[in-house]
Amino acid sequence: MKKALSLLVLLAFINACDDGNLTQEDISFEDVTTTQSCSTNNLIYKLKDQEALIMEIDKTIFPTELTAENDTINLDINTSTNRVVYRFYNGTVSTDNICETIAPATPVITEQWNATSGIIQIVTSAKKETNTTTNATKITGYNHNIVLKNVTFAKPNGTQVYETFKFGDYSSSATTLPFNFDQTLEKCTSSNDVYNFNTSEALILKIDPNLILNEVTPLNTPRTGLIGTSTNILIYRLFSNLLTSDYFCQSTTPTTPTLSEQWSGIAGVSGTSGIIEVTTTTNGPNTYKHTIVLKNVSLQKGLANFNLGTSYTLGELFTTSN
Repeated sequence: MKKALSLLVLLAFINACDDGNLTQEDISFEDVTTTQSCSTNNLIYKLKDQEALIMEIDKTIFPTELTAENDTINLDINTSTNRVVYRFYNGTVSTDNICETIAPATPVITEQWNATSGIIQIVTSAKKETNTTTNATKITGYNHNIVLKNVTFAKPNGTQVYETFKFGDYSSSATTLPFNFDQTLEKCTSSNDVYNFNTSEALILKIDPNLILNEVTPLNTPRTGLIGTSTNILIYRLFSNLLTSDYFCQSTTPTTPTLSEQWSGIAGVSGTSGIIEVTTTTNGPNTYKHTIVLKNVSLQKGLANFNLGTSYTLGELFTTSN
């Protein structure tokens, strides 16, 4: 009788340790730093051994333009559009179990919790990369920190509520600005616009005319000015179709080609940032070459910004005198 009882206790212990029958009582993904996404749908997820935390939201909701400090989006959780699901499997889970249209037969989902209410809070910031040689910066993408607020999960044996649940960070890409300019500058005869362009982008400097004089500047003594908001206005434009010289020097800004992005120069600080230097030399009889260099100049769109570096050559402008 004692042997039979011992055998029953042992069998009960073995069954209790069977992974397929484990019941989760808490969700913990704080140690999982990698957030993944499916390329063919709107799923964002985290995996840990036999667990998956899955969020389904429209990925276009993630901003790529920062319009406010700590740009925040709040989405109401529901069971149709802004969904959050926790799953526990009877084996190690992989991307194929989440993203494939026909998921592998194993491992099998043994338990699922569905979020029924709460808020998905997304805070976005720009990710930057610095060129160690030029000190220029560029925006390589955007980081979206996701937190669930007052979320309620419906589970097989009741509900579970989290006042604050940290989902983690999700990264999205940024448009790479080509900045594929040569050194040739043009100037409008009807205005003080100096510009450099190619077939898809333009840099326009509405320059103070006192910086472009047909007079040779002394050695190592360029004329200087500051990027501003009323004069020396710097504008970068990226277009989605073909840009030609016909675009420039118009009384009103043309609507074609289609403008994709526009960035504006940040007003300079004397001796520190946003500095314009113009060096003028002769280039034959009655011809002058004006080399325009931008020093520690930054461009911004909303609250996102990047720096052109310690010294960026806008280009060379040629003028003639009578």
